[in-house]
Amino acid sequence: MSMSSTVEECLREAGVEYEVVRHPHSYTSAHTAAVAHIPGDRLAKTIMLEDEQGYVGAVLPSTHHLRLSRLWSQTGRHLVLAKESELRDVFKDCEVGAIPAVCTAYGVRTLMDESLTTVPDVYFEAGDHEALVHLRTDQFMRLMEQAEKAHFSKPGKSTSE
Repeated sequence: MSMSSTVEECLREAGVEYEVVRHPHSYTSAHTAAVAHIPGDRLAKTIMLEDEQGYVGAVLPSTHHLRLSRLWSQTGRHLVLAKESELRDVFKDCEVGAIPAVCTAYGVRTLMDESLTTVPDVYFEAGDHEALVHLRTDQFMRLMEQAEKAHFSKPGKSTSE
């Protein structure tokens, strides 16, 4: 598998400049950053959450912890981690565990941690475990226009992978 068709269409429609970075197969964001030789704070990971209203994608740097209590207060929703097995129906053209940052392209409400605005460039999963999309931050912000921006993470070794 390569880049998901949904991600490819989203990038084309947004008219952003990007490159695809190939890397050895990896399963966690920390491992992906290491094998792709990129700084972990520039790798945007997506953590899928859910409640009775549906799914929410939280996009944050791979080196950060998700602060659920912040999301609860900002959204007014008691979100919990979604089960990966249930996400196959939503992200049909992606491998399990390789969810791209552009959840809005899949019809999923997306929250982006504002710390991603402070790095010079951003990488995110292309839909499989061997490719990343790489963009300058201004291009990433253009791509993430529909995402809600908030502060809901803190730096530290990630435990939500």
